[in-house]
Amino acid sequence: MVISFSCSASRKLTGILALLFMMTRVYGQSTSGFISIDCGNRRTNKDSTTGIQYHSDHRFVDGGLSHKISTEFMDDAANEQQKTLRSFPQGSRNCYTLLSATGKKFLVRAMFTYGNYDGLNSTMSGSVFRFGLHIGVNVWEAVNLTNWDPSSTIWKEVLTVAPGNNLLVCLINFGTGTPFMSSLELRPLQDVMYPFVNSSVSISYFRRIRFGQATEFITRYPLDPYDRFWEGWSFSYNTYPWMTLNTSSPVRRLPGDNTFQVPEGILQQASTLDTNYSFFEINVAVGPNLDPTNLQLLPIFHFAEVVDNNPNRSFNIYSGDEMLFPDFSPSRSQVDSMHQNGRFLHNPAASFLLNKTNNSVLPPLINAFELYSLVRMDNLTTDSKDVKYMKEVKKHYSVARINWNGDPCSPREYSWEGLTCDYSKSNPNPRIVAVNLSTSGLKGGLTILFMNMVSLETLDLSHNNLTGGIPEYEMKSMKVFDLSYNQLDGPIPHSILQRYQAGLLDLRLEGNPICSKFKDTYCSNKKKSTTPIMLIAVIVPVVLVSLLVVMGTLWKLYWKGKSGDDKEYAMYEEEETPLHIDIRRFTYAELKFITNDFQSIIGEGGFGIVYHGTLENGDEVAVKVLKETSISESTDFLPEVQTLSKVHHKNLVTLQGYCQNKKCLALVYDFMPRGNLKQLLKGGDDYSLTWEQRLHIALDAAQGLEYLHKACTPSIVHRDVKTPNILLDKNMVGVISDFGLSRAFNDAHTHISTVAAGTLGYLDPEYHATFQLTVKTDVYSFGIVLLEIITGQSPVVMDPQAVHLPNWVRQKIANGSIHDVADKKLLDLYDATSLQSVVDLAMNCLENAAINRPTMTEVASRLKVWLPAVSGTPRHTDSMDTEIPRQFRLMISRARNEGISFQSGYTNGISQTSLFSGR
Repeated sequence: MVISFSCSASRKLTGILALLFMMTRVYGQSTSGFISIDCGNRRTNKDSTTGIQYHSDHRFVDGGLSHKISTEFMDDAANEQQKTLRSFPQGSRNCYTLLSATGKKFLVRAMFTYGNYDGLNSTMSGSVFRFGLHIGVNVWEAVNLTNWDPSSTIWKEVLTVAPGNNLLVCLINFGTGTPFMSSLELRPLQDVMYPFVNSSVSISYFRRIRFGQATEFITRYPLDPYDRFWEGWSFSYNTYPWMTLNTSSPVRRLPGDNTFQVPEGILQQASTLDTNYSFFEINVAVGPNLDPTNLQLLPIFHFAEVVDNNPNRSFNIYSGDEMLFPDFSPSRSQVDSMHQNGRFLHNPAASFLLNKTNNSVLPPLINAFELYSLVRMDNLTTDSKDVKYMKEVKKHYSVARINWNGDPCSPREYSWEGLTCDYSKSNPNPRIVAVNLSTSGLKGGLTILFMNMVSLETLDLSHNNLTGGIPEYEMKSMKVFDLSYNQLDGPIPHSILQRYQAGLLDLRLEGNPICSKFKDTYCSNKKKSTTPIMLIAVIVPVVLVSLLVVMGTLWKLYWKGKSGDDKEYAMYEEEETPLHIDIRRFTYAELKFITNDFQSIIGEGGFGIVYHGTLENGDEVAVKVLKETSISESTDFLPEVQTLSKVHHKNLVTLQGYCQNKKCLALVYDFMPRGNLKQLLKGGDDYSLTWEQRLHIALDAAQGLEYLHKACTPSIVHRDVKTPNILLDKNMVGVISDFGLSRAFNDAHTHISTVAAGTLGYLDPEYHATFQLTVKTDVYSFGIVLLEIITGQSPVVMDPQAVHLPNWVRQKIANGSIHDVADKKLLDLYDATSLQSVVDLAMNCLENAAINRPTMTEVASRLKVWLPAVSGTPRHTDSMDTEIPRQFRLMISRARNEGISFQSGYTNGISQTSLFSGR
């Protein structure tokens, strides 16, 4: 027969916890290395039940707001730490920074008590209340408080290895409720403990149970010196046929076995069955909000025979239908901790069976049980030195950017605004290669901190209020140094001038007082055309004639014998109307040189032709030569130059410069080696974008549009959002391009009237009918892009006649299922829930009335929610929120526990025990 107890992975920690903890004796053990943070509290306090000192969180986090829970819940609070909290209404990621040690192993626990602190009753409003947790730069869990009692407390634990001297715990805003935290704890573990936890694998707490008789529901420090939470099983199951065993004799570990170090007081207690019963089953219910098929679980069983005589006890241990350990007999007065060497199991039901063998007299016994889920640590942290220097820069200049929180480059979707990071495999960790702090209100002297970042290639500090001189920098990798339009008046260090004169550095100083003393090209808008280094290297002052010959030869070699055209070029370089824009103006001769006389065409359309080019410093560029030759003829050139010279974002294409003269109009962009999204979606049979790559690109584009709509003043509407205008760099990061149709309008206006423009299939019907342009016009076009990403189809589908893509999707779903709209190139390798959610989002963006469409901020937030569900890391769509049910209060007063039902029978009969939680 079977005895089964089912435990939801959700547990509430309510006021009973304080009472239960009072039963715990304080042994005075050391809390050395403990970090205990009372979030939102400005004062230090000592926990009355454990003796652990809790400190204010103001030294561990930037931003956020301090709150107290509602007065009506104060008396029910489990402890002082649950009476206060810190909320984070701003920013998509906010991180606590805990002092750690590289390579050391830690238990991290976060606790959350909502307590209706904001008076909005958000947990019981019926709306989704959910936010995420990252451990370092990887997904740990999600906190889901939807439809929960506001007095409940959730806890989360993760066992992890610190990647550096700081360990980050970050709250992620999904756009479905304001993230908050009540307390945060870090507990050091011995390196030998939990040996399967390493730099690439962490484990998230699913359940940790102590069997036998316990006097408190939660056993923790000081009985457990590592302050692990052990739930008391006997508080749920203490009736027949369950039997409690215990011993006062020592229960030892084998010499050198320090893998788990379960407290002896826990191992001296055990649970078994009446001898008429033969097996029992441990069911840890996943809960309705989790997809159990994606879980990878690691069970650890702890056994010690505590019966003094010589019992005959052996049993088999199963995970679901798989036998893990056959014919196991617990050792007498010695712990056996059974696990499969850190192997994670696919067990959707989270069901574990202990079954008596045929030759056993006694039924199975168990002392303790741990269950964890896999957390992959695939994302790498930014190089530690780059992190250190960027944080020092942030502090030095008091940079107040909301998203400058956590790791600067990782994960990619939360990288700091203004930074460009190199994620190539040649670096063990992402490196910062460009910093753009233009127009950031920087004041004071120029710090040397930037130059300590050895991978930094571009530094833009233009349009600030920097004063004084330029320090003597050791520029090993710097290619572009833009200090234009500041108040710098000191000398230019010799080392910088040397690199500039050697053609290794693009130095920009125009608009500084220092330029009253220097007249070189770095003090004007015209940039110096760099002479090749080889040319300088052959200068031999002693042999003037030879020098002239060599210079003449090289000149003909690089300019292909066309120096006679100089007069012609000069004639064309005269500007019709100066643009007065702070980006490089290329000459026509320079364009011919960098494109190798316009030889390599990489794109062509109604606008003109795009050529591949290489700048003097080796950077690849795309040169778009417009078919028009004057601004008066072109409607796209001026808006694009004006827009891209002012906006700077990792998901917007970078405009390196422009060419404007009587011969041509041209725009010079960073080269995007992966082409555009339309090309990649169409692709060949040998390559197809994965579902995760598609969602990453969608998020990239959404973040670029969000920046245009929200961060720019005035707001900018792109007006031509489509897959050909989403380009991909070498790391598959999506950037939005082609701003020829973009328009800006002030926040005071809800719309501007303009002739409808855009591309067939992407046009907003409301805009097309009214000519009233709003940011929601881009949202509609983005909805079409999302459907293209999902389906791989064009905006107008021939099936067999022309059908607009949204109608095609509706028809497919109506006549079949959601799977019928997925791109066949995906080969069914996607999460169905994620697919459905993205289709719903796309259709939301395509509402006929603009007022019913989401903002791009909401779109980006929703995409961030679904990305974890498709990545290689099993990122839990809904958390296994650990709580202690309210019904345990009733048990203290000897009242009936209404959450437990029990049926029993004898061998070969059926016995079931179920614990129902509120989740």
